[in-house]
Amino acid sequence: MAERQTQRDPHKGPERPQRRDARAWAWAVPATPIGPLLLAATDEGLVQVVFHAAEKTAAEAVARLTRRLGAEPTPVPSAATGTAATGTVAAPAAPRCAEQLAEAIRQVESYFAEDTKAFTLSLDWSLTTGFNRRVLRELAAHVPYGTVVGYQDLADRVGEPGAARAVGMAMGSNPLPVVVPCHRVVESDGGIGGFGGGLETKRSLLALEGVLPQPLF
Repeated sequence: MAERQTQRDPHKGPERPQRRDARAWAWAVPATPIGPLLLAATDEGLVQVVFHAAEKTAAEAVARLTRRLGAEPTPVPSAATGTAATGTVAAPAAPRCAEQLAEAIRQVESYFAEDTKAFTLSLDWSLTTGFNRRVLRELAAHVPYGTVVGYQDLADRVGEPGAARAVGMAMGSNPLPVVVPCHRVVESDGGIGGFGGGLETKRSLLALEGVLPQPLF
């Protein structure tokens, strides 16, 4: 499993000054049964999960997060995340964001090994706001492993019965898929519904949790 950290290109000139509200963060790309997942964490907790994080997708995600969080990612020693790291800087102690990242990697790996049924990670909700955040918090707290909920049911739970369509949009913009389990949200007529990571990924996650049968091939 390889952690891929950004390395400054010396031909790009001086780094941009950090914003006053800049936040320390770190990232890694562990391999999983559904493909590489980019995990990013701040000092507060896991802040983003990105599906299908091959090199180009990972680079784009890191660039977006750099803009959103106002700082380049923190280089961390490989020992901090338990992965082989590239372009990292050794440090006597891992920064807090690296500790949050290491715990996220550990729990995600345990989930895919079918050992973890409930994530206990600290989460940084700063990439979502308002209605979307309310819906995602409800989903994370009250739709457990191996169960599903309808878009309408989730709208009802947050006191917005007319917002089933908006729930679907909130799922599509979820910055923390897998950990905040938007794959567990399905259509009321039994349809699987949409999914930002692709329907095959959604089926794989539901099969892992025993909601759908495992594919034969």
